[in-house]
Amino acid sequence: MRKKLALVAATMLVAGTGVIAALSTSSSASVPSPTTSITVIEHAVSDHVTDIGKPGDSAGDLLTWHNRVYDDTDASVVGHDQGMCTRISPKKGSWECVWTTFLADGQITVEGPFYDAADSVVAVTGGTGSYANAAGSMALHCYTGDDGVGRCDFAFTLS
Repeated sequence: MRKKLALVAATMLVAGTGVIAALSTSSSASVPSPTTSITVIEHAVSDHVTDIGKPGDSAGDLLTWHNRVYDDTDASVVGHDQGMCTRISPKKGSWECVWTTFLADGQITVEGPFYDAADSVVAVTGGTGSYANAAGSMALHCYTGDDGVGRCDFAFTLS
């Protein structure tokens, strides 16, 4: 009798665990995580390339900066950024970068590719303050403004 009772209890335990796992999987899959969208515009005025490898544009060169960032209408300063990129391929116009955008509510850090002549998407690797534990991505679009100043739109999608 005890063996039969133990077998029934074990079967119920296994079945219950399977039901709980199925419910938790299906409920988390059906509930989307909240996202936050933030767009700022960097004025790229302090960019500096340090020639490290062969003379001229070559793999290993270092791009550094610290610039102001403006709201999505490009009217008011809302923070600043700082970062660095390492030249990966001059032929393909690619850099690998890491930088932090400092806003009133905290910081957002990103990492990924930057291209001389194309848009890119980089990974959000974390943050502080209101952006603590941030994840997601940032679409990067760079261009020259009407005033001749280089600008980059940072369109963060945070989860």
